Amino acid sequence: MPRPAILALEDGRCFHGTAFASDTTATGEICFNTSMTGYQEVITDPSYRGQIVAMTYPQIGNYGVNPEDTESGGPHIRAFVIGELCEAPSNWRASQSLEDYLASHGIPGIEGIDTRALTKHLRSLGAMRACVTSELDADAAVAAAKAAPSMAGMDYVKEVSTAEPFVWSGESREWRLANTSTGQPGPYADLPPARHRIVAYDFGIKYNILRRLRQAGFEVEVVPSTTSAADVLARSPDGVFLSNGPGDPAALGYIHNELRTLIGRVPIFGICLGNQLLGHAFGGRTFKLKFGHRGGNQPVKDLRTGKVSITSQNHGFAVDPDSLPPEIEVTHVNLNDGTVEGMRHRRHPVFSVQYHPEAAPGPNDASYFFAEFADMIDQVKSRA
Repeated sequence: MPRPAILALEDGRCFHGTAFASDTTATGEICFNTSMTGYQEVITDPSYRGQIVAMTYPQIGNYGVNPEDTESGGPHIRAFVIGELCEAPSNWRASQSLEDYLASHGIPGIEGIDTRALTKHLRSLGAMRACVTSELDADAAVAAAKAAPSMAGMDYVKEVSTAEPFVWSGESREWRLANTSTGQPGPYADLPPARHRIVAYDFGIKYNILRRLRQAGFEVEVVPSTTSAADVLARSPDGVFLSNGPGDPAALGYIHNELRTLIGRVPIFGICLGNQLLGHAFGGRTFKLKFGHRGGNQPVKDLRTGKVSITSQNHGFAVDPDSLPPEIEVTHVNLNDGTVEGMRHRRHPVFSVQYHPEAAPGPNDASYFFAEFADMIDQVKSRA
């Protein structure tokens, strides 16, 4: 029998639907994602720690879940909100249905609500705290939403970062179909030799970042978010990578200090939260966006070339360009709202972008940044 469920927002608005997956109650900041595919990657992205995610695409779950496409060791969302659940997934790679996967991790879902109305509400009033429940009535659910912690000031990085350093050795070959007419073998492309050794700070790093780094010729040692600059430099890396991650970048002062020490000592490339943390390390500030950028259709302009890329993004904070010192150049901007999407240091080998060049399932317009990082390291080595 259908199980009634409620999505309650902190402003008192409630959406009534049907529960799926786990029969429990969850609270967190609610946000929406406009991607048409990639729900498994969204669910397992550590950057969503502490959040309830609503998908704007109407039907979710139609190709199931498979272990090869996860972005971490498990899901990080608090709850999942969709218009319609596909109960009979069809894909040869699927090993589990979406409902069974979420249920096995104790995550509640709600379907059958007007996700278009929800999205318009959040766009108008901004991201807010919410509650998904099949246990509470509407008044209690609203009260639970109001009692949930705010995303501002939260350090979720400490919950998702690795506890111990490790060298990435996971499957990193690019998957592709065999083509008998051209002689292209499948289902994997060969990996290039590893030319550079880098240290990657794990603030909530996605597996596909590690895969793409390896595909670009990097040997990657992943270290905890609390690793000191001295420890990183003692490893004599060719470069340092700063990953994506959840929470408020302003709350991570212990990371800002270490990054300041690394700037000018080693080539650095940061994405998403890594971009925001560099903004603080440069002496700038970040601010919370009204409803964030989440989806695979965000237009970004490279101010140096005029080229526009369609990008995958997942962030609720942005760097304040007016707070940056003169030695920092803003290189990319979001064409929807003009916010900072990329920066570089004018004197030191440091650059970053706010979006995801490793996007899975895509788009892949920005994948060239991994090669740029390798080229930057080559240039630094040639001057040594």
